[in-house]
Amino acid sequence: MRVLPSERLIPGNSEGEPLPDSHTELPPVIRRTEFVAFALAGLLLIAVVTVLYVGRAFFLPVVMAFVTGTMLSPAASFLERCKVPRALGAVLIVIAGTTVVAFVVALIASPVMEWSTRLPELGAHLKDKLHVFDRPLALWRELQAMIGGSEGFPSIHMPKVEWVQPTLEFLSPTFTEFLLFFVTLILFIASWRDLRRAMIMTFSDRDARLRTLRILNEIEVHLGNYLLTVTLINIGVGVGTGLICALTGMPNPAGLGALAATLNFIPIIGPVAMFVVLVVVGLVAFPTIGGGLMAALAFGGLTFLEGHFITPTIIGRRLALNALAVLLALAFWTWMWGPMGAFLSSPLLIVALILKEHLLPADAPHLPQA
Repeated sequence: MRVLPSERLIPGNSEGEPLPDSHTELPPVIRRTEFVAFALAGLLLIAVVTVLYVGRAFFLPVVMAFVTGTMLSPAASFLERCKVPRALGAVLIVIAGTTVVAFVVALIASPVMEWSTRLPELGAHLKDKLHVFDRPLALWRELQAMIGGSEGFPSIHMPKVEWVQPTLEFLSPTFTEFLLFFVTLILFIASWRDLRRAMIMTFSDRDARLRTLRILNEIEVHLGNYLLTVTLINIGVGVGTGLICALTGMPNPAGLGALAATLNFIPIIGPVAMFVVLVVVGLVAFPTIGGGLMAALAFGGLTFLEGHFITPTIIGRRLALNALAVLLALAFWTWMWGPMGAFLSSPLLIVALILKEHLLPADAPHLPQA
């Protein structure tokens, strides 16, 4: 290994620290120990990601229970101040949450089951509506023939019923995952106070204990505020979508509003999926394409206002979430754990930002002012 002139070794120094040259100033050189440290950190990161991906059936319900339990911990503390034992409060909170989720699922499932039985009929009806695009497709075929491309243009085929079962299997966790999630959630909420104390008392240094206490308090407060704020915003989006569907004459506005509120918990992907649903339902329910797109376009305007003004104003100032970081976290956790990973992306990003704020040194270097 070649040693630069500015890296002459100090006699007697076993670690091989270079002796800086006072006459010349060379750019910094990455030493072998730093390269090994970076390589080991990269290998550790790859190993952790691989374990989380392979062990999805275990880690997803456990992490989901930990994050949800931290969000619901303020409610358990409130019940405890009202003389309700924490274990009983944990059971009551989980039962109340399950009841709300079951009610929303019932609103959504009824029209979904009705429409799934009519898929062939609705598909043929939708295909007839799309004949308005025959002329643009013919012009595209002519253009392809002129430039020497393929003369044929793939025709529009409606999806068959066979895709429903694999999709539901992908979106629906197994019974074992549900059971693990609920049991872990109840036990986590019931024992969160003892877990906090155990994590704080793990450190012997007083400053480390205070730092851990501040981190846990901030995570609990921020995640609780995030759940409450996002839930209220999504309820508003659901109510607004239901009113839009009722005013435009869409079928089952209550179910579509509940679906919009549920999908809006998933950033970016949820509103896009709801827009597509409204387009398809509108094209099937209305005789004209313009009438069928009215609800979808109004929903697009509603989500534009919510995503660019309402949510950033309420959440952005408090949590300062970067749009690029939100997008990358959403893509990563969706690839890792599917739709539930998409729901967890923003809370996990909040936890990461809080840890970064408290664990990184305060005297970190900053860019010079321009």
